[in-house]
Amino acid sequence: MAEAVNKMKVNDVSFSLKEPHSFDWLMDLGKVFTVFDQQDSGNLSFGVMIKGQKKFVKYAGASTIHYSGDPQDAIDKLKASRHLYHALEHPALIQFEYGLELPNGYAMVFDWFEGEGLHNHWRYPPPLKETDPDSPFRRFRERPIHKRLSAFQQVLAFHVEVEKRGFVAVDFYDGSLLYNFQADQLRICDIDEYRKKPFINDMGRLWGSTRFMSPEEFTLGASIDSRTNVFNMGALAFVLLGGGLDRSYSKWEAGPRLFDIARKAVEEDPGMRYPSVDELTAVWVEASTE
Repeated sequence: MAEAVNKMKVNDVSFSLKEPHSFDWLMDLGKVFTVFDQQDSGNLSFGVMIKGQKKFVKYAGASTIHYSGDPQDAIDKLKASRHLYHALEHPALIQFEYGLELPNGYAMVFDWFEGEGLHNHWRYPPPLKETDPDSPFRRFRERPIHKRLSAFQQVLAFHVEVEKRGFVAVDFYDGSLLYNFQADQLRICDIDEYRKKPFINDMGRLWGSTRFMSPEEFTLGASIDSRTNVFNMGALAFVLLGGGLDRSYSKWEAGPRLFDIARKAVEEDPGMRYPSVDELTAVWVEASTE
């Protein structure tokens, strides 16, 4: 039997949940102008005008359409993520402002960034040639190569700091990226699954997109460490600058030297990769200036 869908409306913004839920707190906070309700994380996100300023509000506690877990688990996970946004504060990361303990959930308030997500969960055919010509991903791929290289180097710079501060990225993919096409600015928007390093894969298949995941992220008992994130960064390079999972030179747009670096980053054997994102970044930046 199909689950019931409950239509909700806050201010003039409509969305659907599995069960009714009170959002009086949200209307007290400010005026909602948009909603992001298609995530499978158990979170709902809103654009809210608060005292004349746009804010991004991420909320857990409601029974969202695409989440099959217990809302309390989503609350606990969101609440636990707040320390990450403090520990990993960086110009390339969206800015966390404060959290809200609520009667039936938990919310985190961020500064608003005028960007578009590069990955649409529900309209994303993998082959590049079949992507929606109006999609943010397609439009990003049509940006000049130097602008895409600049965006990629911002992601590298952030993950150098992640590494230095004793963390590793988990569940990082192009859905974690926002891009402002007018200003050519990028922000990373979702680090909720990042962990202290190193840690042992205790799930088998970790959270994440297969297009970005290393072999050890599918292997129970494997160490997840800096070399894992080197793979993630190399995979991102092929998505932004090449053929995605088709890692052939014929699909690559950034020259032979950077291709060789990206290929080494995605070696199946962790021992064949660069030992750290810091070292990967150093050789990448050097090759970019040749």
